[in-house]
Amino acid sequence: MSKSPRQPEAEAPRANRARAVSELLPNVSRAAFRRFGFVQSAVVTRWPEIVGERYARVSMPESIRFPMGERANGTLTLTVSGAHAPMMQHITPEIIERVNRFFGYAAVAKLVIRQGDVKRPPRPVPPAVRPVPVELGESLRTIADPELKAVLESLAAGVAASEPAVVHLPIGKIS
Repeated sequence: MSKSPRQPEAEAPRANRARAVSELLPNVSRAAFRRFGFVQSAVVTRWPEIVGERYARVSMPESIRFPMGERANGTLTLTVSGAHAPMMQHITPEIIERVNRFFGYAAVAKLVIRQGDVKRPPRPVPPAVRPVPVELGESLRTIADPELKAVLESLAAGVAASEPAVVHLPIGKIS
């Protein structure tokens, strides 16, 4: 009888390996969100997608409370800024419908609105626009499409920014 060739076993993943922060963050945030009544942290992080940008600017989900032993027919508490509370109260059925559509089942049956300050995420500051070098700008004049021209100008500015500046020093005696 001949022995069959031995197959190398797959190496088990190391337990104490270095991990990316993005790999650890969901576990850390999950515990914090559960503590404050969120089963899914995605409700907070994806709130603008759920209710739309218009309503997300003036509201933020605070917690979801479920009846004892259930994961349905919960109460969603929203923090709404200033005078927007009556408007949000007016569209309560639509918000409940959108949140339940997000969950995929009737997770929320009631909405509680609390007035307070809504922390808006800071808007990203666009990078400073530097003028396109003259050499690159001349070749772009013949392009008629303004959108294509703008994209090519930004590409040219990026290329110009990545090239190191060349300094010409006169050759001679150093004093």
